Parts: sequence; C-alpha cells; structure tokens
Amino acid sequence: MLIAAKSRNEKPASLTNTTYPSDKCIPVMLSMRLSMLIRRLKSYRVAYQPVNRAPECCCLTDLSKTFSHSIVGRKEEIKALATYLHKLKSPNSDTRESVLYWCNAVRIFPTTSMSENTNMEQLSIPEFYKGRSVFITGATGFMGKVLVEKLLRSCPDIERIYLLMRPSKGQSVECRLQDLINNQIFDAVRKEQLNVMAKLTAVTGDVTLPGFGLSVSDMHLLIENVSIVFNSAATIKFNEELKDAIEMNVKGPMQLLNICRQMKRLEAFVHVSTAFNNLDREEMKEQVYRSKVDPVKLIQLLDCLDDNVVKKIAPELIGNCPNTYTYTKALAEQLLEEQCGNVPLAIVRPSIVTAALKEPIPGWVDNYNGATGTIAAVGKGFFRIMKINAELVSDIIPVDYPINLMIAAAWHLAIRRPNEVPVYSCTTGHRNPLTWGGLKRFTVDSWLKYPTKDMMWYPSAFYTINDVWFKANQALFHTIPAHLFDMFYTLTGKRSRWVRMYAKATLAFSSLEFFTTHQWRFISNNPIRLLEEMSNQDKKTFYFDVREIDWKSYFETYIQGARRYVLKDDHSTLPLARRNLNRLYMARMFLRLLFFFSVFTVLLRTFKPFLLPAICLQTAIFLLAEFLSV
Repeated sequence: MLIAAKSRNEKPASLTNTTYPSDKCIPVMLSMRLSMLIRRLKSYRVAYQPVNRAPECCCLTDLSKTFSHSIVGRKEEIKALATYLHKLKSPNSDTRESVLYWCNAVRIFPTTSMSENTNMEQLSIPEFYKGRSVFITGATGFMGKVLVEKLLRSCPDIERIYLLMRPSKGQSVECRLQDLINNQIFDAVRKEQLNVMAKLTAVTGDVTLPGFGLSVSDMHLLIENVSIVFNSAATIKFNEELKDAIEMNVKGPMQLLNICRQMKRLEAFVHVSTAFNNLDREEMKEQVYRSKVDPVKLIQLLDCLDDNVVKKIAPELIGNCPNTYTYTKALAEQLLEEQCGNVPLAIVRPSIVTAALKEPIPGWVDNYNGATGTIAAVGKGFFRIMKINAELVSDIIPVDYPINLMIAAAWHLAIRRPNEVPVYSCTTGHRNPLTWGGLKRFTVDSWLKYPTKDMMWYPSAFYTINDVWFKANQALFHTIPAHLFDMFYTLTGKRSRWVRMYAKATLAFSSLEFFTTHQWRFISNNPIRLLEEMSNQDKKTFYFDVREIDWKSYFETYIQGARRYVLKDDHSTLPLARRNLNRLYMARMFLRLLFFFSVFTVLLRTFKPFLLPAICLQTAIFLLAEFLSV
C-alpha cells in the first residue's frame, strides 16, 4: 500500500470493528463516516498519483477536494470502508462508485469487486488467470509466441487472449493468425485441449499509429474485457534510425499506456524492456534510472526536426549508449514509470534471450537474432574469428525463463499492488555466471557432438580483443577464403556470393562487439523474492530460478535446437553429419601439416645447422597437441 510514515507516534482508533448500519441510512452515514475519517487521520498520509476527474457526488465534495492534492487516510480504515461499500445492495450508487474511485486512485485495492478479490492472495497463478482476458503486443515475435503457448497450456481456464497484429508482406491479419496457430510449438497444447486455439483473437493494429490504429469495435473489446496486458513489441535492430526506434520503442508503450488507462478491468500491465539499458553504469540495480534529458521534450524536439538532421545529432544524443535500441528502451522505462499513474505497472528486463531450456520444446528457437546467429555460423564452420574477451561474464537467458517471470509478475502485481513500479532483472550473470570462454567451450563441444550436415569447415572459434591480431586472422580465415570461393564459383559459371555473405555477417557481429568486450553486473534480487511468495506447484510450473541452470546440459539442448529449427537439419541426418565432420577434420589436419612442413622446409634449407633439433621438437609438440585436442 502507498502508506507513508506517520507524523506522530500515537495511532487513532480504528474503524475496522465498527458495525455499519442498514442500507436505508447509507447516504447520511457515509457522509458522517467519511468526514470522521478525514478529521481523525490528518496525521497520516497516502502517496497520491494523478488520476482523471472522479465521478460527481454531492455528499463527497469535501472528500474530493481533499484528494485533489493529497489524501489523508490509513490502510485499515479505507479497507474497512471499502469492504462495507462492496456489500451494498445498490452497486451502481453514485456514492459507492465515487468512493471506490478514490480508493482505486490511491491504489488501496484492485479495481475488481471485493467478492472477486476474496482470498485473492491465496490464488495460484492458474487460478488467478481463470476467467480473465489478456492482451499481448509482439505476439508473433520469438518471445511473444512462447508467451501465448505458455498461457494456453499452463493457464487452461484463461478466458481469451487478444493479439495485436498488423498486415505484413501481403498477408492479412487473419492469415498471420492462422500461421501462428499452425506453428509447431502449439502441437502439444492442441492435443491436450481441444479447440484451445479458439481462445486467440487477433485485433488489427500497428504500434506506431495513434491509438494503435485500432477500430472502434476492437478498442471497445479491449477496454471492456482485458485484465492483463503484456507489451513485448519492439524493434530489436541495433542500427535502427533514432526516429524509428523512438516511434516503436518509446511512443508505442506510451500509446499502450493510454489504452490501459481506459480498461475497466485492468489489473496488471507488464512491459518487457532489456537489461542492457543505462550501460554507462557498471552495476544496474532493479530500479528505473533517470536520463539527463527530459524524454518528453526530446520526443517533441525530434518530431520537429528533419530526418537528416536527426541522423547527424543522433550520436550526440545517445552518448555512451552503444545503439538506439538500448537508448530508447531506457527512455521508455522512465516515461512509463513517470506517467503510469494508477495503472498497475511492472517492468521485466531480460538479457540476451536464447533458445528454450524446457518449454515449449527443449532447444526451440526460430530466428538468427542475437547469439543464435553467431552460434549457428560457428557450427557450420562459416564464422571462426570473433572479437570477444573470454574472461568476461556473458549474460544469456533461455526464453522460457523471462516468459514465466512475466506471467508470475502480472499475478503478483494484481494481488499485492506494490507501492512502486517493480522491476525484475531476468539475468544470469548475478546468480549463475557463465563467461564467454565457457560459452565457447560448451558451444564447440556440443557442435562436435551434434554436427550439422552442411558444414563449410570444421567447427571452431577463436577469441581475441587485439585489433591487429583480429583483423589479421579475419583476413586469413574469412576474407581470403571468401574471395577464393567466389573465384571458383565464377569460373564454374555460378553466382558469387561468399564475399557478400562474409561482409554481412561481419557487420552483424560488429554490432555485438560492444557487449562481448564489456561487462556489467545486473542485480537480480526481485525474481528471487517473487519465488518466495509462490507455491511449490507454481514454482515448478512457472520456473525462472536461474540458479538451477546447468550450462553444459543447456548448450547441448541449445545446439540440437539450433540444428533442428534454425538450420533445418532433421535428427536422421546426424550419422551423415558425423561422417562429414570426420572428413573435415582430416582435411584440416592435412592443411595444417602441409603448412607446417612447408615452413619447415624453407627454414631447414636456410638455417640447417642450427634449427633442425628445434624444428623436430616443435613438430612433435604440434602433432601431440593436435591429436590430444580432438
């Protein structure tokens, strides 16, 4: 509750044990009770958040004036009054509605009726979602699909899930919804629950449009029915133009906040941010940080400027932020916290989201974004040289962990109504750290155990942070082979592509170099506290304790998932892939020996009297190291 410290030690007498009169005396008695409440509790204050104008009520004029600046009151008294009001036989009474409005305005209790909230704190997560409707933005994205599947499977009595979708690539919203429904991650839930997919309803809209571009009927549908909102829509392009990034990542959430204010049944609004904002700090706590620039004034300024001007000043605006993605995510957090008012808001900050550990399918991933693209390139032998500090802590998180945390955070937000906007850091570096060196070891070992059939070269990875050494190796292992391949393709009448592909891959990875050469400490205490308030069954169903992750086992699952769902390699091709791996290993050994003995021959002819013993010893060490490394 938003109760501040008392101004004096003595507590006033409580009204909680008062016996209220019959309904016939309601108007007079309410006025007397409220007047008494105001007079007796002047030494107690409740933090006030701006709200819209309350419903008119003549007997509550003085109370309304009091609330206009700050409200005086105490938790027990207001809850007792609220309990009595909910028991009135005239639920549409102006008096009752006005008092309920003010109680909700200061976030004393949820907007749902007291009968619905009876023993609400004892509800399990599936019980809480029973009969409630959810609105999700970004449902067709990687995290959005997992969220939809998890809600349908683990909260079987959920009323309906509304999905914001826009026509894309010549596809109507209906076609996009059908594509989503036909996705393989829903196979299991379709078998368990007949007609479960009928709970999905697509609403046509666009995050970048005012009011999301929703039709009057769709807007009415959301306002009247939605209780929980999940916002996972965002542009994740690191090199996005600043104006476009602000349009999607800042204005979009603010548009959604305005819609949430109109929702009559809203109990929780969960916004998905990122752990990688405010990167000018070495340690990030679970709180919203203030930027040096007023976000509102910044947006107003950028709206008035030409696109070319914005491009020129963008580097100065984002400052130490590595890209527009992290910059706009931080701005969105600040604006949402400042302007949420009485909208119950929680923020979840995942780090680098990777393939699923367990659900919906072990190892499931459907894109090349982030770490997955680089890991897949290493498995194919396409990418071998990377600018990474092996000693620093990476921070990756399996996708099912932030999804479970989001669902649990909404439950907790609705039943507890915390004083401040809770921020959940869904990261592993604090509780279960994994270095980039460890990540490389587990990745390469897993690729050697579960190789893909279409490998260009033997899977390996080399890390360095030295610019000269990095460029030299990049030329030797990426650029020169690419030109040789293209030359061969040209001579055989095929279209050259390798130089272009390597240039594209190098550009994509260069946007990640800031994150692979720096380290931050993301404090992650709130998820642990949330776990402590969950039942044992909910902890099993909605797991997000990162301390339990076994990284070696996870990467074996991850690689098998990337092999199957990203590289489209069926498990039946594994014997062929292993034969190809053995051939590539022999080819690698042959080339290394050829290179070594070529150098050996030159040195022997030039410095025969002095270098023969040393070269022989070096050869023996080289061969021993190569065979022991397999």
